[in-house]
Amino acid sequence: MIAGFPAVLDRLNHRFPSLLVDTIDEHEPGKRMVAIKNVTVNEDFFQGHFPGKPLMPAVLMIEALTQVATALLLDRGGPYATSRVHLRGVDGAKFRRQVVPGDRLRLTVTLKQPKGSLVRAAATAEVDGQAVAEAELVLMITPSAEIDPSARVHDGAVVGAGTIVGAFATIGPQVRIGRNCKIGASAVIDGNTTIGDGTEVYPFASIGLPPQDLKYRGEDTRLVIGEGNIFREFVTIHRGTAGGGGLTTIGDGNLFMNYVHVAHDCHVGNETIFGPHATLGGHVSVSDFVNVSAGSAVHQFCRVGSYAFIGGYSVITKDALPYGRTVGSRPARVFGLNLIGLRRRGFTDDTLRKLRGAYRYLLQSKLNTSQAMARIEQDSALACPEVDNLVQFIRGASRGVILRRGGKKAEESAED
Repeated sequence: MIAGFPAVLDRLNHRFPSLLVDTIDEHEPGKRMVAIKNVTVNEDFFQGHFPGKPLMPAVLMIEALTQVATALLLDRGGPYATSRVHLRGVDGAKFRRQVVPGDRLRLTVTLKQPKGSLVRAAATAEVDGQAVAEAELVLMITPSAEIDPSARVHDGAVVGAGTIVGAFATIGPQVRIGRNCKIGASAVIDGNTTIGDGTEVYPFASIGLPPQDLKYRGEDTRLVIGEGNIFREFVTIHRGTAGGGGLTTIGDGNLFMNYVHVAHDCHVGNETIFGPHATLGGHVSVSDFVNVSAGSAVHQFCRVGSYAFIGGYSVITKDALPYGRTVGSRPARVFGLNLIGLRRRGFTDDTLRKLRGAYRYLLQSKLNTSQAMARIEQDSALACPEVDNLVQFIRGASRGVILRRGGKKAEESAED
């Protein structure tokens, strides 16, 4: 760890310019650190202090202990890895004896429970097992971004506190990145793009670049991404077009696995999962809690309803029903309710029973769609917000809804 010590101490504000730590002897991450300082006659501070009788100034013993505390706080695996440290106070300082050239200082720092942005640390310095100094350090933690020197971050970009930007990443002038994000090596984020707190962008992802639409002529359009999203390797997310409202949006807590593509003017809700190589054409709307499996594609202008499951390598050319399992490509079919997903999300047996009843009218009766929806609305035994949502989703379809029934055996297994 001592090799990276100078870089860590660059984030200790108003520190003494010299490194006052030679080695790390013990390290309990987030709890305790013991370091060694060998005091030699060649120390630069001796030239101006106590001529003829060199003594290590007491304030520099506090500085040495503060440097150790900083290294302990800014441990790469800890919660303050990208923060800055300020020494705000020294309480109960006591100096027991003089420290002279030839002494070997053993510096021990133990962190106490933090209170907000303040952390107290018990600090002692010993020579040959005898205490020479002790104090309680009061340290203030200020989050800051950590940007790799090889990254290209435009001066106009805003990178939030606690965010880590990896090697060779590129961030454009209109980009706004929130706090505590992670931007992987060689990722590219450009355009008028906003990314919320706690989002992870993995290496080689491409976020906020111009849409792949021949009608696009360079107009200023946007991409807005919420909090807590994960974009894995080689994901591509494009901002909007003027003809589609100029905006692509992604909500909170979504997972986009490698090679997922989200085209211009799409709107993705919250807590969705996209398997590898899943693709959304332009102007697609995906509601909350949707799972789009690997290799599947959703045609432009289509919608995917909430809690829907799209099976692997499916092609969705009409709207996919909420709460259902839609699978296949020639054409895609509905295989009953997405029971596994709905149960995981806490749907009650009563709600599932009502949704089953609505699905039977839509898929198993000999009624046309309008007649089936009328029967659903008239059946008081099916009344609940989820069934209402299903009906309104179908009524709002402009491209039609996938209502082709899947195999009976598969449907029956989904009903278990």
